[in-house]
Order: sequence, then structure tokens, then C-alpha cells
Amino acid sequence: MTTRRNLMAAAGTAFLSWDVAVRAAQAQTPPGVLVMAKQIDDIITLDPAESFEYTGGEICGNVYQRLTTTPNEDPSRLTGDLAESWTASNDAKTFTFRLKDGQKFASGKEVTAEDVVYSLQRVVALNKSPAFIINQFGFTKDNMAQTIRATDPRTVVLTTAEPTATSFLLYCLSAAVGSIVEKATVSARAQGDDWGNAWMKGNSAGSGPYSIVSWRASEAVTLQANPNAARPAATRRIIIRHVADPSAQLLGLQRGDYDIARNLASDQIRTLSGDNRYTVLSQRKASLIYIAMNQKNPILAKPQVRQAIKMAIDYEGIQKNIVPSNYAVHQAFLPEGLPGALTEKPFKADVEAAKRLLAEAGHPDGFECSFDFFSGAPVGDIAQAVQANLAAIGIRPRMLPGEMRAVITKTRARQHDLALLRWGSDYFDPHSNAEAFSMNPDNGDDARNKTLAWRSAWEIPELTARTIAAVKETDTEKRVAMYEDLQRDHQKQSPFAIMLQELEVAVTRNNVRGLSIGVINDRTNYAAIAKA
Repeated sequence: MTTRRNLMAAAGTAFLSWDVAVRAAQAQTPPGVLVMAKQIDDIITLDPAESFEYTGGEICGNVYQRLTTTPNEDPSRLTGDLAESWTASNDAKTFTFRLKDGQKFASGKEVTAEDVVYSLQRVVALNKSPAFIINQFGFTKDNMAQTIRATDPRTVVLTTAEPTATSFLLYCLSAAVGSIVEKATVSARAQGDDWGNAWMKGNSAGSGPYSIVSWRASEAVTLQANPNAARPAATRRIIIRHVADPSAQLLGLQRGDYDIARNLASDQIRTLSGDNRYTVLSQRKASLIYIAMNQKNPILAKPQVRQAIKMAIDYEGIQKNIVPSNYAVHQAFLPEGLPGALTEKPFKADVEAAKRLLAEAGHPDGFECSFDFFSGAPVGDIAQAVQANLAAIGIRPRMLPGEMRAVITKTRARQHDLALLRWGSDYFDPHSNAEAFSMNPDNGDDARNKTLAWRSAWEIPELTARTIAAVKETDTEKRVAMYEDLQRDHQKQSPFAIMLQELEVAVTRNNVRGLSIGVINDRTNYAAIAKA
């Protein structure tokens, strides 16, 4: 009994207001209810027009449909989700989508072109963190009534400001921010000009296989099957519990408290992989771990300091000793698997070379700076290793552990010095990451496009222009070469030490089938998960 209480304390989930199904899951998950253990303290909101974090994107992917999507078995292939067909005008500026019949929201109301128009205009008008994915096509609050419109109940017409490759537009529309919400439900909850954003933070109005029952920050998300979904869910209820400690996830999986564990450590995965009571699933993700260096800090703004930090890190040692089953060393902003991704690894730990660079920058004795990071495993362990690597060259980080959403909020406000972060691609095109890491068209505090480069106050007009040119290039081979050159220059100049690419591993009990892990976070699908 003492062990059980300790488990509950470690998991941080001892609260009294759960429903009967959740309390039943404490002992053995009942039929029709699946309980997943996962680190979910990165959730800031579940509004798809605002959510820009790992777990929020994954949940939105199971609650909403988009016009287009990409299948996990072939993530570069575009297919219709709500759209049955689309056409582009000869000038590549007008795109017409025809909706499928019979797609219904959880309310039972059929999805119409009016809902699609409302959803996309809502993204533009709110202009939250992920809005740039849609706004980059020239949509603004002033012109959206003319550029995003319905011509009949099943037809949507989008007009871009400049000629646009059809595939690029479709990839962007397949991102979580392109989720389609029910206009009647959301608009009825609007407060002032918030387009229902306050209500949508913890509620849903989608046509995906699940709808949101509740979200309690750093505790749990509960989903229930949408009886009207085109892709009916195999399990009527899914409970995702925040369990920060991988050891608590493992113990709960072994006891039957959890059906799926999503954040086990490498040694735990190795142990379970030979046990026929469990199934180990893995997927290389378009997801990176990197260190951001804020250029508002005058020391970190020196090129020699940025390169010294990159040369101080023991990439291979961190991967081998901390995350051998969960991450691979990767040092370019395009994850392996995306077109144009570099697999070269120009950086390795070189203490003497890093010290020489610091001396050239005028800091032979090093310096102090703050270091923000997520306190949970394995990120917290990686941060401790980086601290030791930096200390070896004289840099003294003030360690600031915190919940993931707190770290994200701080870096979005450009209030960090160093920060250890994760980034996942939003769609399966190289521009998804190129825009984030190598574009900053406006470095002002009130900029419209707040990319990762903006968050670290990295002013780069030349790289920004090259990134824009790359996304407009129509010759595939030339475009790939442009991204390769961008990544090499980025490695030499940027305030980002890109370290690792995620190999996501989930472990299920052997009576669980159907979890599909996506290359991109919002493609991880729950609809087919079932328990025998």
C-alpha cells in the first residue's frame, strides 16, 4: 500500500474530482476505457488556432479534421481529409476545394464550407503562435473576407497573394492549425472579439474521432469517442494522465494502471522489449532537441561564443549514455526524413577549441548565464550533461528547471539566455523548419511572424531572403540544394545548437492494438486503439 501511495505522489495525479472510470483505472483499466501515461505539462491550450506544443498538437490531431492530411505509412503523400478534391488556377493563386459529403461534427451537424471559412479566418484574426503557417500566404484580417470564402455549402475558395505551389499550400493546410471547428458552437461561446478562444482552450468543437471531456493542467486530459465521426473510434474513452517520472510510468504499466506508457527511459525500454507481456512501438520523428541562445544577451550575440557552445557539447556521449533508445545525434535544422535534410555532424566535443573561441570573444575566463529547461526526464538529464560540458570551458549556467509550458512561455517572451527546447515540424515540407529556424523578417517585439529565430532575437535579413527564395523554387533538385546550403550556413552562424532527433517509443500492454505514432506530432492517431 505504501508503494502505491508513493507511485501516486510521484505521478502527481492524486486528485478527487475524476469520474468513476478514472478511479477504476487506478486499479485496472476497465473495458472501453484506455489509460495512457504521458508527460503532458507542455499543454498551454487545446484551441487548434493557438496550440503549438507537442501534446496539444497530438490531441488536436485526434479531435479535428483538416482539409488535407498525410498518412503515417507515407508521410510525404497528401490526401483529402475533409476535402474530396481540389484544383488550382493557371496563375497558381486561386485554389478551390470541394468537401466530402457526410462529414459530421460531434454535435451531429454536417461540416460545411462555412465552417471551413470560419475556422481559417479565425486563425488569421486571432494571429496566435501557429498562425504564420496560414498567414504566410498573404491572408490578413483586412482581406480575409475576400481571400477565404465559400461559394456554396461544399465549396471553399482560397486566394493567395502570390503564385503558390499547390503541394506547399496543401501541406500547410494539413497542419494542426488548419483544423476545422464548428462555427455555430464556437461563435456562440465568443467573448468580445476572442472568437471563442477562452472557451476553446479546454473544450472542443471538431469532427475527428474524439472530443474533449476535460483538461486539467499537469493532471489529465479525458477524451470521448465522437459517435458521428467518419473515422469511428475503437475505444469509447481515453484518459491521458500526466506522469512526469518514467519510473512511475513503468510501474503503473506493470501493475495494469496504464495501458500505454509514452515516456519510458532507454533502459526500461530495453527491459520490456524482451517481455511478451508488452509491445514496443517506435517511430523516427520530425522532432529535434536544441539549445537556443538569446541574442539580446550581448555575450551570446558574439559568433565565437555561439560556436564555442556548439563545440563544448558531447553529443555522442549524451546520446549514448542518456537516450540511446529515444534519440539519435542530429545537428541540422531539417530532421532526417524531410527532403533536403543534412545528416552531416560537424560538431563534436572539443574543449580546447571551444576555450580558444571564448578567448577570441574576450571571455577567457568564461561567463555566467541563465539556462532554462524542462525538469522532467530525459530533458532534465540532458540539461545536467550540457551544464557539465559548458562548465568544462568556463561557462557557468544558472540552472532554471521548470514545467515545459513555463519554459516555452518564457522563450516566447524572449526572456531566456540559454534554453533547452524541443521543436517538431508542423507539416512534411522543409519550409516548416526552415521558416522557424532561419527566417526573421521583423525583429521587433511586436512582430507578426514570431519564429524561433525571432524568439532568440536573431536578425538575419540575408538568410531570411534565401529561405523565402527556397520555398518559391519550383525545381525540386535546386530546392533541395538550397536547403542543404542553408543548413550548412545555419550551422556556422546560428544561435542554435541542434543536438538530437527524437526516436519516439511507446510501450503498450499486449492486449492493446492500434496506436499509430506519427512522424509529425498531430499525426499520432488514437482512433484504431483497442483493447482485447
